[in-house]
Amino acid sequence: MRRREFGATVLAATSLAAAAAAQSGGGGAIGQSGLVGTLEGPAIVTDPARVPRRFQEAPMLAEQVRAGRLPPVEERLPQDVMVIQPLRSIGRYGGTWRRGFIGPGDSENGNRLMSADKPLFFDKTGTQLEPCLLRGYELAEDGKRTTVFLRRGMRWSDGTPHTADDWVFWFEELYGNRDLVPAPAAEMAANGKPGRVVKIDDVTVAFEFDEPYYLFPYLLAGDTLVGGGQTRQQSDGRAYSVYAPRHYLKQFLPKYSSVEALNAQARAAGFNNWVQLFQNRSDWRLNRELPTLCAWRMVQPITGQQWVLERNPYFYAVDTEGNQLPYIDRIQLTLAENPEVVNLRAIAGEYDYQERFIDLGKLPVILENRQRSGYRVHLDLGFNGADSVLFPTLTYTEDKEIGHWLGQAGFRRALSLGIDREQLNEAFWLGLGTPGSVIPDKVIPESPGEEWRTRWSTHDPAQANKILDGLGLNRKDREGYRLRRDNGQRLRIEIAVAQTLSPTWPQQAEMIVQHWRQIGIAGDVKVMERSLALTRARNDQNQILMWTNNGTESLYLYPRYTLPVDPTAGVMGNAYALWFASNGERGTKPVEPEMLRGFELMRAAAGQREAERVATAREIWKLAVEQQWGIGLVGLSPAFMGVRVVSERLENVPARTGISQHIRTPWGAHPEQWYFKT
Repeated sequence: MRRREFGATVLAATSLAAAAAAQSGGGGAIGQSGLVGTLEGPAIVTDPARVPRRFQEAPMLAEQVRAGRLPPVEERLPQDVMVIQPLRSIGRYGGTWRRGFIGPGDSENGNRLMSADKPLFFDKTGTQLEPCLLRGYELAEDGKRTTVFLRRGMRWSDGTPHTADDWVFWFEELYGNRDLVPAPAAEMAANGKPGRVVKIDDVTVAFEFDEPYYLFPYLLAGDTLVGGGQTRQQSDGRAYSVYAPRHYLKQFLPKYSSVEALNAQARAAGFNNWVQLFQNRSDWRLNRELPTLCAWRMVQPITGQQWVLERNPYFYAVDTEGNQLPYIDRIQLTLAENPEVVNLRAIAGEYDYQERFIDLGKLPVILENRQRSGYRVHLDLGFNGADSVLFPTLTYTEDKEIGHWLGQAGFRRALSLGIDREQLNEAFWLGLGTPGSVIPDKVIPESPGEEWRTRWSTHDPAQANKILDGLGLNRKDREGYRLRRDNGQRLRIEIAVAQTLSPTWPQQAEMIVQHWRQIGIAGDVKVMERSLALTRARNDQNQILMWTNNGTESLYLYPRYTLPVDPTAGVMGNAYALWFASNGERGTKPVEPEMLRGFELMRAAAGQREAERVATAREIWKLAVEQQWGIGLVGLSPAFMGVRVVSERLENVPARTGISQHIRTPWGAHPEQWYFKT
C-alpha cells in the first residue's frame, strides 16, 4: 500500500489553479475591474515539528472551564490536532458573523458553513487533497482498498469520543437500513459492485471493493454521498455521510428499542412513524442536541427568524500559536423574505460576509455603497459551464404527451436553439458571462473542446422550427403556437423555478418563454420554494427545472447535473437515477442508447487511472451536449455566489476564493480562521 502525502498534486481534471490564472489574466472587463484578486487561502500545516505544544481557548470557553462546565482545552483537543496557518495574521476571539438566509428551504446556506466535518477536503485551488476529519489515508496499489486514519482523541461536540465505531455504525445501521436509505449510493459501489466498511482499530477504517476504485479518495473530499459530511448528508436525508454519532442516534433505531416503542415516541412528538422521528433527530438544522464535529454547533434552528450557530468547544483545529479555532464566537443568519431583501440588507451593510443570493445585476449599486456601508467587494469567477440550466425531466409521466416530447433529443435541441442567450447575458449577467452549453471552462482538462460550447446552443429559430416540423409538430393555432397530437390543444411547456441562489431566475425563465414564441412553443413559469422544487424533481413532477450545474467543473465529484445518477437529486429524471444507483433493481431503465452509454462510461471511470478518466469525462460531456440532457444558458461568470460583500472589519478573508461545489463555497476560504478587527 502507499500512503498519500497531503500536498501531492492530484486530480488534474479539476485544475482550478490554472483556470484561475487563465481567467484573471484574460484581460476581460471583469479581470480589469480590480475586483478579481489573487487566489489565496490559509495553509494546513502537516509538519509535526510545527504542532504547538501549548493551547489557548476563547474567553467564553475559558469561563465555562472555570465554572466546571467544561474540561480544560488540552483535554478537549485531539492528540492529532489539525493546525491551520492563518491567511495573514493570528486572529482575536469574539464577535458574531451576521448573514442572511431565506427560510427552511435554504439549508445549503448553513450546510456550507458546517463543512469542517468532511472526511477529506480540497485546497484553495481544488487540485490537492488536504486533511480534514481524517489525518491521512492509504490507497492500495490495485485500487480496491482505501484505508483512512481518524484523529486520535477527537471528540463530538458533547465530549463523546469519535471512533471507528461511528463509521461502522453508519454503514451497518444507517446506510444498510432500507427504511432510512431506500437506494444504495452509487459512490459506495465499484463498477456496480457494493463495497464494505471494515474497522481495523479504534482510529482506522478500511473501505473495501471487489474492483479497482482509484476515484474513491477524491469522493471522500468532494460534495458526494460519501464525502459531503454528516451535516450535509443528514439535512438532505440522503446516505447519512460515512459516519454518525452512534452514542446518540442508536436510541432512535428499532434494533436498540422496538418499532412499537419508537412509533409511539414518534406520534407523541408529532411524527407518523419512527423513520420520520429518526430523520428529524438526525437533522442538524432542527435538532440542537445532535452532536457535531464542525467548528460551530446549532443553538437556534432554521425554523425561526434567526438561525444561530455557536462555537464547538471540542473543535479539532488550532492556529499555529495553539489558539483553538474558530476565532468567531457565533454565526447569526437572519431571515429575509426573499433574495431581494438579502441584497438590500447587504447594500445597507447589515451583513459581515454574504455571497449567497447576491445579485450580479446589482453590482453597480453594490459598488456605489461600499464606503457608506463599510464593506468591500470581491468577484470570484466560476468554472462550471452554466450558472443557469434548463433540465428537462426525461422520465416525466404525469402528462404522456409532454413526457414524450421531453424524452426526444430533437425536441430538446429545438428548445435550446430557440433561446437568445446573448440577450440573457446582457440582461442578467451585465454582459460578463459566456453564453453556451453546459461544458466547463476550456482550461479544465475534462472539457471536450470549445466547439461543444456552441453545439445546439446558439440562437437559431429557423433551425429550431425545422426540427419541430420534422418531428410532426407542424399543426398550429391562429397565433402560431404548436398543437398537441393527442387532443389538438396548444402544447404548453412549464418551467419550474426555485426561489433560490439566483434572484433573477424567474425573470430569466419569463424571457425564455418569450423567445420560444418564435418557434411556436407556449411556455409557463412556475415559481416555488427551493425544497418544493427539489421534492418535485425527486418525484419526476417538474416538466423542466431551471437550476445550475455548479460543481460539474469536477465531473466525477458532482455528476448529478451531467447524468441522472444521484437519486436524491435526479433533476433530469429521477427514475433513471434510481435505476443506475440500484444497479437495475429499482427505477426505470433508459430506452435511449446514449444514456445507457453514459452510465457505462460513468461506472468504468471509477476504476480508471487519471489520464484514462479524463478521456472518459470528455466522452460523457459530448454525449450530454449532443443529447441536451441539460440546456445550458450562460456561465463562466461571478453570478453563482461569486459576488462577495465583506465587512471592512473582517480579516483573513481571501482576495479571491474558488467557486466550486466540492470546496463548499465559502468554506474553501476557511471561515474558522476569520476574525473581526477591534
